[in-house]
Amino acid sequence: MRALFCMAFLAALIPLASQADIYNLTVDKVVIDTGEFKKEGIGYNGASPGPVLRFDEGEAVTINVTNNLDVSTSVHWHGLILPYQQDGVPAISYDGIKPGETFTYNFPIRQSGTYWFHSHSGFQEPDGAYGAIVIKPKKRDPFRFDREYVVQLTDAHPHAGARIMRNLKTMPDYYNRQQQTLGDFFDDAARNGFGATVNDRMAWGGMRMMPADIEDLQGFTPLINGKAAAQNWTGLFKPGERVRLRFINASAMTYFDIRIPGLKLLVVSADGNNVQPVKVDEFRIAVAETYDVIVRPTEDRAYTLFASSMGRSAFGRGTLAPRQDMAAEIPALETRPLLSMADMGMEHGAMAGMGGMKGMDASKKIPGMDHSQMKGMGAPKKMPGMQMKGMDHSQMKGMDHSKMPGMQAKSDPFYAPGSGLAPKAAAGGKFLSYKDLKAQRPLYPHREATREVELRLTGNMERYIWSINGKKFQDDEEIRLQYGERVRFKFVNETMMSHPMHLHGMWSILDTGAGKWNPIKHVVSVAPGTTVYMETEVDAPGQWAFHCHLSYHAAAGMFRKVVVEGGPPKTAEVTPVSQPSQMQ
Repeated sequence: MRALFCMAFLAALIPLASQADIYNLTVDKVVIDTGEFKKEGIGYNGASPGPVLRFDEGEAVTINVTNNLDVSTSVHWHGLILPYQQDGVPAISYDGIKPGETFTYNFPIRQSGTYWFHSHSGFQEPDGAYGAIVIKPKKRDPFRFDREYVVQLTDAHPHAGARIMRNLKTMPDYYNRQQQTLGDFFDDAARNGFGATVNDRMAWGGMRMMPADIEDLQGFTPLINGKAAAQNWTGLFKPGERVRLRFINASAMTYFDIRIPGLKLLVVSADGNNVQPVKVDEFRIAVAETYDVIVRPTEDRAYTLFASSMGRSAFGRGTLAPRQDMAAEIPALETRPLLSMADMGMEHGAMAGMGGMKGMDASKKIPGMDHSQMKGMGAPKKMPGMQMKGMDHSQMKGMDHSKMPGMQAKSDPFYAPGSGLAPKAAAGGKFLSYKDLKAQRPLYPHREATREVELRLTGNMERYIWSINGKKFQDDEEIRLQYGERVRFKFVNETMMSHPMHLHGMWSILDTGAGKWNPIKHVVSVAPGTTVYMETEVDAPGQWAFHCHLSYHAAAGMFRKVVVEGGPPKTAEVTPVSQPSQMQ
């Protein structure tokens, strides 16, 4: 009898073991309720956000995705290193998943850390199709913590993604609710002088842009794990515990500045890869980035997790507390930032006098920039030698900010000096910079790049066109790389917007000047008026997407296909110093 019981017990265990690495996802129409509005959206397994998928490093996963929509869909495993056929990008890695069909993904888990997944079809991601991925490392985690929470942020909007795109194409400032007023003019005149204020307004008017144009999309409700500020997502702790918070920015368009008043934030991971710990008071998380931080609340009280949008038009709020139904004071939103001429790649001091660009010969015309062609602008006297027709950034040549005098930031090399977007921590605390990020251990042998590829981030705000090297996705050829080479990408941002650039399938080694300790990421944010470098070990054959992760910028053309030619040689294959999984 005992033998029969043991056999039955073992038989019951066998199916569980064989199915331990099989996961099932459905793609469904859902209702998103922010407490401020309800809308029909898209989610996974009946909810938005979708489930937190928890994998173990080293397992081979099978994920069945069933499409319950009436249109095609897809699932992209953001930041995961996998075969390109499993990457989930229609027209690049596969055909997508048709209505009513089930697609089975199969790939090994070669890493650990915090990642996420989302649709790569149409505007399904901003409509709610996203979820989180947490991968447990094979070896002991180098950072001590007692409990953990995923903190996934997004910018839910009452309008559907397709409608938002139509409105932006019709009127680019359709969602700009923070335009300057006559009262702002008088305030600036009292502070800076009437003449300087008039010149500043004329300069922006001549470019047909506004210094308040920081967020393309406003009127959204920030959500933390699907909950608005009033709904107050809460994570519990016991005083003295170390709490690991896995931040994921799943927004369509919104950068967030994160702080927890009363607590220091120990940053231990960026984009799934361990970094040398750095203690800060606040950090900015670009769209599609992930950061892991550890906090240690010692008091028996609640703490507010505060996420303000970069343009200070809205905020998300959650709570860390010893008990449910506790809450702490919610900070006020700081004063909204404004773009400066530095964010346009122009020296602010020179532009204030309408004298052109510092470091450039203003007596020579820059192709496509003649203000004399603009209505209401006596440009030859006001802005000599400058021609701008609707501020078509694709026509701006030679805007290499790294070579312009005065265009290298002194405090943060990733923001132009005088930038209105340069982050500042509340109450004078420390704000995380890319410069603070150092890899915990090198991923690849440090070596010189074999070649450089320049990618100018360009656009025309008036027509809402976003591009790379002046061309939209459909108008340019793919970027061709050779397996085994090390490519240095040079991003030159010639626009007034920040762009989080995401290369699929391969790691992006951000050049912060730390040499072999440069951080390894999958998203690199490029601020206005800056030139940023990253390097990539080309070790993934196939074809991959490379794009700005702002949903409506990618859809408007800031997107490329990368083709990696060749494959692993029989000998002398590029081998990481340690597997990506060991970097977390």
